[in-house]
Amino acid sequence: MKNLYFKIDQEIAKWMRLWSTPAIRISFGIIFIWFGILKPFGISSAEGLLKATVVWLPFGTPEFWLMVIGWWEVAIGVTFLFPQTTKVAIALLFLQMFGTFMPLVLLPEVTFQNGNIFTPSLEGQYIIKNVMIISAALVLGGNYYKTKE
Repeated sequence: MKNLYFKIDQEIAKWMRLWSTPAIRISFGIIFIWFGILKPFGISSAEGLLKATVVWLPFGTPEFWLMVIGWWEVAIGVTFLFPQTTKVAIALLFLQMFGTFMPLVLLPEVTFQNGNIFTPSLEGQYIIKNVMIISAALVLGGNYYKTKE
């Protein structure tokens, strides 16, 4: 029985190794294209938060930045769809993440309940969940940057 369990476990692990990288890439592609394309068309639920975050930038209007960030996210998504451009996608994603976390610093009254960093608002939770996206990108990048031993 122990031997059967081990064989089943190994087959499951083999299947997971085979499909995990494409699953992460395709998931990233779908999410970034989907959420990104909403911004240029003015139908993103993150529009208000994004505009409030970029209002201080020395050039461009919040509407301009909404378009730039939306199309940037679409570019991230498209580059994740192809194994050959995954490294580019990861680089674009990490650059985008700097801006994604800015509301936590610039708009704490929006991203936290009553200014308490231990009780993020819905907007704060939306931002903080990106830690998981960063982690998945690190795993994916680790698969693409393996060194030969």
